[in-house]
Amino acid sequence: MAKPKAPRRTLDTYTVKHINKTVRAGDCVLMRPSDPSKPSYVARIERIEADSRGANVKLHVRWYYRPEESIGGRRQFHGSKEVFLSDHFDLQSADTIEAKCTVHSFKSYTKLDAVGSDDFFCRFEYNSSTGAFNPDRVAVYCKCEMPYNPDDLMVQCEGCSDW
Repeated sequence: MAKPKAPRRTLDTYTVKHINKTVRAGDCVLMRPSDPSKPSYVARIERIEADSRGANVKLHVRWYYRPEESIGGRRQFHGSKEVFLSDHFDLQSADTIEAKCTVHSFKSYTKLDAVGSDDFFCRFEYNSSTGAFNPDRVAVYCKCEMPYNPDDLMVQCEGCSDW
């Protein structure tokens, strides 16, 4: 006869010992990919749960996708630190957390004095099954109607040569 599953309980916080950081629902984290040649995955913690002894900690996460992971791929206006909040939810071991990170709004990201390795920005939500983005358009800053890439200093547009 199969052993019944132990009841799980929701935790308010969890301390990730190998990085000495405490995480909670709403925090963004970098998670270790199974392929070490790939960049860390970016996720937002939705809920933390553990077994009745407080062990075997699992995270309910909502994934952020990088442009190259989306249908259509990376475009010229995507920033190097841009991620899309997806509708893809998952259950992951807390042991796969590599670091905490911050996913800023586009507006707050462009106002940062210095961008760290743990800073990202999001201006779109992404439907992983249809490839649709929300919003489906973005503000443009030039006559050629190319959206703003925060990695590029807009001095003269390469497309239309407007200043």
